[in-house]
Amino acid sequence: MKNCKKLLFSIVAIIFVTSTNAQASKASTQKIVYGSNSKAGKYFDNRGFKMYYETYGAGEPLLLIHGNGGSILSMANQIPFFSKKYKVIIADSRAQGKSIDNGDSLSYEMMADDLNGLLNHLHLDSCYVIGWSDGGINGLLLAIRHPDKVKKLAVTGANLQPDTSAVDPWIRDWSKSLCDSIDKLPITPEVNTQRKLFHLLSYAPHISTEQLHTIQCPTLVIGGDHDVIRTKHTMLIAESIPRSYLWILPNSGHSTPVVYRDIFNTTVKDFFKNPYRKIEGIDRLN
Repeated sequence: MKNCKKLLFSIVAIIFVTSTNAQASKASTQKIVYGSNSKAGKYFDNRGFKMYYETYGAGEPLLLIHGNGGSILSMANQIPFFSKKYKVIIADSRAQGKSIDNGDSLSYEMMADDLNGLLNHLHLDSCYVIGWSDGGINGLLLAIRHPDKVKKLAVTGANLQPDTSAVDPWIRDWSKSLCDSIDKLPITPEVNTQRKLFHLLSYAPHISTEQLHTIQCPTLVIGGDHDVIRTKHTMLIAESIPRSYLWILPNSGHSTPVVYRDIFNTTVKDFFKNPYRKIEGIDRLN
């Protein structure tokens, strides 16, 4: 059992490097510990579990969505920047952070509906949305399933399916081998939670381009040129959304909101600020 626990913790440490990077980038300097701020944090009963969320700033509402295995702290590079202009809302997604969920099932659709429930709880008709990795998938599904809730959407490192047409083959094989390893561990509440998260990485999502066609809000689709999500797949997402821009960062992997936080934040801010424009005909020369 001791060896099983060591295996579990090593798997979690590797696969959730995104969250660790975000935490490390701010841990030594920030006074506010995002995700553990009693002044900003609250719980509410949301579809069978208590969802933890925090709010910062004032202005138009902006929803931030973290990635798989992360938490509010994963977006520590975005919260202080955007809270200067927006009312930033960020939650620990179901079965992650402080949002404990001991159920057996977990899907991206469930999490997107959870976010809709949070917005309803806060009496918000619509908001701007930024989603990273699995948070980008949730952002796409929020715009598909609850289109009135999203004014503008920025997603980075999102994918539509879990196969090698979307995900780098090495990363795909690696994540599946980790998923197989955790499936062999004795069942405990902790293992059950991690199994659900790993199954999301390995076997979901399943979003069609036809579903993307229904997204009507202006959307900024972002990826690193060496992301775990293949560049051609990120391009497919942008091409399938009627009112979209595409932004591929050079010399970048999956952690665009961390490694390139300054240009990421300012570019997304400008996208939210400026009206979407359709570029065709002679305007393509500009």
